[in-house]
Order: sequence, then structure tokens, then C-alpha cells
Amino acid sequence: MAITLSDLSVRLTDSFTADFAPLRLEPGEHTVITGINGSGKSILAAVIAGQGKVVHGERHIDGTVGWVSIAQQQAIVAAERRKDDADILDIVPTPSCAREIILQGINTPSEKQHSEVQRLSKIFGIQHLLERDFIALSSGETRKVLLVQQLLGKPDWLVLDEPFDGLDAQTAERFSILLDDIKQDCTIIMVVNRQSEIPQWAQRLLFLSAGQIGWQIRARQLNADALQPLRQILHIQQNVTSLPEQDATSKAPALSEPNAPLVRLRSGRVAWGDDIIFEKLDWTIMPGEHWQVTGPNGSGKTCLLTLITGDNPQCYSNDLNVFGFQRGSGESIWQIKQHLGIVSNSLHLQYRVNCSAIDVVCSGFYDSIGLYQSPTRQQRTLALQWLETIALASEAHSPFQSLSYGDQRLLLIARAMVKHPSLLILDEPCNGLDDINRHKVLAMMELLARSGHTTLLYVNHHSEDTIASISRCLDMRDYRPTS
Repeated sequence: MAITLSDLSVRLTDSFTADFAPLRLEPGEHTVITGINGSGKSILAAVIAGQGKVVHGERHIDGTVGWVSIAQQQAIVAAERRKDDADILDIVPTPSCAREIILQGINTPSEKQHSEVQRLSKIFGIQHLLERDFIALSSGETRKVLLVQQLLGKPDWLVLDEPFDGLDAQTAERFSILLDDIKQDCTIIMVVNRQSEIPQWAQRLLFLSAGQIGWQIRARQLNADALQPLRQILHIQQNVTSLPEQDATSKAPALSEPNAPLVRLRSGRVAWGDDIIFEKLDWTIMPGEHWQVTGPNGSGKTCLLTLITGDNPQCYSNDLNVFGFQRGSGESIWQIKQHLGIVSNSLHLQYRVNCSAIDVVCSGFYDSIGLYQSPTRQQRTLALQWLETIALASEAHSPFQSLSYGDQRLLLIARAMVKHPSLLILDEPCNGLDDINRHKVLAMMELLARSGHTTLLYVNHHSEDTIASISRCLDMRDYRPTS
């Protein structure tokens, strides 16, 4: 029982076909796939999982396959959002709850399956979310739902593409223990960007380069000694010592009071029905005060950020002042967004237009998803400089959707930073980035923080992803209901 790819060519979309050298994966040989952004890790994982149409050669899969990936997550979220179009046809939309997503494809779940859903949901800490609409969950929570869904099927092969992205530290630790427990019953194939997430119990590592396996490691365990060649390769990284300048025509207008808070929230509260996400939160962000927001999945970190950006309707029911505007006093969303730069999983999901890479960066000058105005010559020059900074200048005219998830993420980071915003909101910005690009992006954010023009607001689950200029911390666990 093995997975074999023989002289394989697979069409993954109408316009994209990938070719693969011969590969054989043996049962029980747990395998890690890694490489720099754009090297084809997720593509190989999808093909191993049976995705795409074979147009040449042979793909043979013995046994059942479970697959969890960003692409799968995006597809389910998009399908649920399309249900919102039902009201155009005078049909009452019925969004799926988390439990329904988990049990998709199972006509009549058995008592044993219901029990297993409860057991797995408890491990991932989502048992209280099973009846909530899937579309209302955070990115980390939706990832947990999909992990439960695939684990429920007890597959022979479990293909996990960046499975720890979006998980808080406690959940990631429980999940690691679970994988260690189930590795006797299924073969695990895992795509990772971070060396720290490579499990020692894996025996094979495939390092991808330009869509092909550049080299590989086989060992009894992928311990520190076995991974020495990988560390040597990833030690070579580009240091960022300066950033492109600010565009005079697109910078945020000065606040009416220079020393006034950027954000002031009094007794902040967000609730969905009877479920209180957080309450009694008094918080002020002054210019130059860089903050990190911490807390487990579901503690309200993203909810808090969307209050500030205006993407959460409860911003109008709170006593919230943003950039001198009292929310609900007649201000427009553009008066708020002109001061903001945003990177988030939600924005990445929403950025479905297929404009060129340079247009994605230019869209940051106009706070738009897609580019609908003509940038000035100076703005295009600056956008190209940002592409050079993130080593994507060669992709300037490539369609956004044709790039890897990690390269898309780099573009959205440049888009958020391009106008040197008054407040840069970073909601798990390093998801999908390899170690080299992660260090580069953190260095870029540190430079922006030190410039004195931009205040950082940073949400992150990885303790190693530090930004030196951030000295203040808001722990959302302090604002959970006490009952």
C-alpha cells in the first residue's frame, strides 16, 4: 500500500498544469515537505492528496486520504459565502454550522462518530462552537473544524498543509500530541515552513525547489543532527536595512490633535447572541505605542481588530474613537481606512481578484481590493521598490492568483506597508511564510516601527516571531466573562 507518482502531469486549474518527477511514498514513512515560498510545496501536497486531473503519466493511491489545506479552507468559506447570494432569489439562506461541516458526506452519523466528534472537538477546544455558523468562526477555529472533519474519517494517509498556522500555542501542543498518538494508524505527510514544526518522529524530508524535489533526507528521526543541511541552507537570508520612502500624495492626513490617541475604547464589549466574546475592555493606543494582542483562539483578538477597522458592525454599539472620529457619528469608512494598513487571514480570503502583483501593492495606496484607479508614476516606482524588497520584482506582472500562498502573503504585507500608515494592523502576518521570508518581514516591520510614522498592532501565536519595538501587551484572556 503506497502512493506513487510516475512521470506525472496534473491539471490543477483550467490554466495551470504541474509536472512531477517520479515519487513513491511508503506506508508508515512519515514525510515532511518543505522549501522556500513559491517552491511548490502545497501543489505537491494537493497532488499527493489526489487533487487535480491527471493528463499524463500515472498517480496511484492505495488507501484513503485525508487532506487539510489553505486551499480547502478557502473553498469551503467561499461556498458558505455564496449562500448569501440566495436572498437575491428570495430564498432564505441556511448557513452550515461547524458540526454540519465536520459531518459533510456522512448521511447518517453513528453514535460512535458523534462520540468521536465530541472527543476531537474537546482536544481542539471547539466543542462550544459546534452549533455556531462556520462562516462566523475565526480563521484558527475554521482550521480546527477541518482538522476534526478529516481526522473523523480515520484515513490511511493524512496530508496536512501548514496544519499549525492559525492555532494558538496550547492547541498546537495538544495537536502535536494527537499526531504522535495516531501515527501508528496512518501515514502523515506534512507541509511546513517553520523548522520548529518538523516532528522528530518523521523519517523523511523533501526539500522542494522550483516545483521539484531538490534534495531529501531519510533518517530514523528528523532530529537536530539530521536537519543540519536544512539549517545551513536557510541560514542564508537577505537582510533588510531600509524601506522605500513614503508617497507624499497618499499619506494619511494629520490628526486634528497631534497627541490625541489613535484608538480609544471604553468598556468595550463584543457578543454574538448570548455568547460574550469579551467585555469591560478599556484600551488606548497612543501614537508610537506598539502593541501585541495575545490570547487563545476564540478570545476575541480578531474581533477587537475588526472593531477598529470598521469591519465589525458592533463598532457602532461601542464607545469607540478611532483617529479622532467617534464611531457612529457620521464618519465614512474611507476616513478610517486612510490611516490604516491591514494584513489578516480574512483579507487574504477576500482578495480574490486576479490583478498583477504590482497592482496588488499599488492597491494599498487606495485601500481597495483590486486596483480601480490609475496610480501615479511615483506610486508605481515605489510599488516596484517594495517588490524588490520582498524579492518578487520578477513577478511584477504575474496574476495574483497564480502565485503561491506564501508569495501572495508577501504581496499583501507590502500592500499594507506601502503608504507607511498611521496604524499598521498585523493579524498573524507570517502565516504561510518560510523561515527566510518570515525573518525578512519581521525586520521590515521593525524598521517601520522605528521610523516614528507608524504604530504597530500585532496579533501572533508564535513566541519566536518577535518585533523588538513592541513593548506593550494586551492579553484578551483578562476580558473574558467571569461567570
